[in-house]
Amino acid sequence: MSEQLLIALASIITLGIVAVWIAWRVHLPAILALLTAGLIAGPVTGFLDPDAVFGELLFPIVSISVAIILFEGGMSLKVRELKEIGRAVINLVTLGALISWVLGAALAYYVLDMGARSAILLGAILVVTGPTVIVPLLRHVRPVHSVSYTLKWEGILIDPVGAVLAVLVFEAALAAGVQAATTVAALGLLKTLVIGVVLASGGAGILVLLLDRGWVPDFLQSPMALMVLVAAFAASNIMQAESGLVTATLMGVLLANQKRVDVKHIIEFKENLRVLLISSLFILLAARLSPADLTGLGAPELVFLASLIVVVRPAAVAASTIGSKLSWRERAVLAAIAPRGIVAAAVSSLFALELAHAGQPGADRLVSITFMVIIGTVVIYGLGAGPFARALRMVQPDPQGVLIVGAHPWARAIASELKDEGIAVRLIDTNYLNIAESRMSGLPTYYGSALSEEAFDRIDLEGIGRLLALTSNDEVNSLTAVSFSEAFGRDSVYQLPPEQLATTGDAVLSRHLRGKFLFDPRATYWNLTAAFDAGADVKTTNLTETFNYQTFMNRYKEAIPLFLIGEKGKLTIVTVKDPPEPRPGQRLVAVVMNGEANDRAAGSGRASS
Repeated sequence: MSEQLLIALASIITLGIVAVWIAWRVHLPAILALLTAGLIAGPVTGFLDPDAVFGELLFPIVSISVAIILFEGGMSLKVRELKEIGRAVINLVTLGALISWVLGAALAYYVLDMGARSAILLGAILVVTGPTVIVPLLRHVRPVHSVSYTLKWEGILIDPVGAVLAVLVFEAALAAGVQAATTVAALGLLKTLVIGVVLASGGAGILVLLLDRGWVPDFLQSPMALMVLVAAFAASNIMQAESGLVTATLMGVLLANQKRVDVKHIIEFKENLRVLLISSLFILLAARLSPADLTGLGAPELVFLASLIVVVRPAAVAASTIGSKLSWRERAVLAAIAPRGIVAAAVSSLFALELAHAGQPGADRLVSITFMVIIGTVVIYGLGAGPFARALRMVQPDPQGVLIVGAHPWARAIASELKDEGIAVRLIDTNYLNIAESRMSGLPTYYGSALSEEAFDRIDLEGIGRLLALTSNDEVNSLTAVSFSEAFGRDSVYQLPPEQLATTGDAVLSRHLRGKFLFDPRATYWNLTAAFDAGADVKTTNLTETFNYQTFMNRYKEAIPLFLIGEKGKLTIVTVKDPPEPRPGQRLVAVVMNGEANDRAAGSGRASS
């Protein structure tokens, strides 16, 4: 038995991570690959049976995992994002949830011919979307910020709301009489809110106190946060069923928006853990299905699914966004993204057993219909949301712009050349003279420190996807790269190579504490400063079959390649580890030294051959 358990655990983790990787490689939504892998491992081949492997531990494992995911999701919610979308978000998780519940229950009753109590419960369960499905889908679709923020907030907040709603409906359904049911629901809601607020505030307060006083070493801070979260979640669920999800979400929001201690390292730990949990949970979710669940669905179930997508979701979004600042295109994309996820699966499975014991009609169909909705919405939204958003021009383009830290003269020269080539640039510096010179040159700037908390809030990063740290201080460059790796990703932060790189090699700075080294080992701050003081310039050259990269380097022997710009404006940054591989049709941006800069072939500053 222990060997079977070991194989099952290894298979779940392996299948999950491999599926996410394959989805990334072929540019498909990760949730589609995960569901496919789970279906093959479960009902198709019978290789994996989560219920047999985990037994009664399955639902507690799923519950704690979802709590961690919601906690991490809560830590990604910044209150400042609500400035433009707050009204829409509040309406979606209140009025929108109510509309989805009522219409979903009515469809279940009339279309699926379910009993009234089972239909009402199914409608409550299907209110949720959740970060397990929303976050991977947003990463794939890349909608504009207003839509992305709204869906992220809704997906994270609606999970605890939907779970609590389902619990209250379930408890009310088992109560005798309307008055008793109303009393049960009202008391349950009050207990959930009080317990969630008290325990979330207490848990967040304990963590902030421990970190602020320095009572927890760095290596224990993330595990300590996980411990406090799990303890608060368990205590909350013991006091009131499913209130732990409210506690976990609120605790994450409180931690993310307090200013007393830095929690970025905890966020990074939880983000890595989230990928593992989401991939594993989706494998478990799909593998739990039986062949009967897949083959026992007919026309009524398909009509129910279609109605949720084309009637219920658009109605909820339309009512929730009345009077908001969202355009009709933004509302249309909101209406086109509402996949169901882990919480719906877990809650439906749990309540199906309880309803069956209570003798409620329709309980046996609760799980199969819920999983049908999960799979159907994931497939339809996963494949259709991207093209739909692109057709409405509501997706963010792949951001090619660069944020340059340092606005000294040769940084301005590089920024000006990129701007002339149609690449968005932003300059940041603590030297006001440099900022003033940049503004006089027509370059967008921010006056302040790149390491300040204000920088993230106030710099306009629209269209910006990379960071170039070009200051004279190697430590500042490294800290800035690490700081902005959260916003841009570790592969999109770059810094100048330190002076000693040429002699000590790549080990001069720890790789996890710096960005990629830019351009060339010679491209240190002081070498470039000396070169520009001696008359070096930044040149852009159109590469052709006759004037290729080799020809360019033969003519400009001391040149330092900086960037390659493709025909569609795609920017490739040259690094020490990745020397350029230019092709005809690309434009090469390079530093050309003094004597070579005066070469008559360079013309007016743009060599073109």
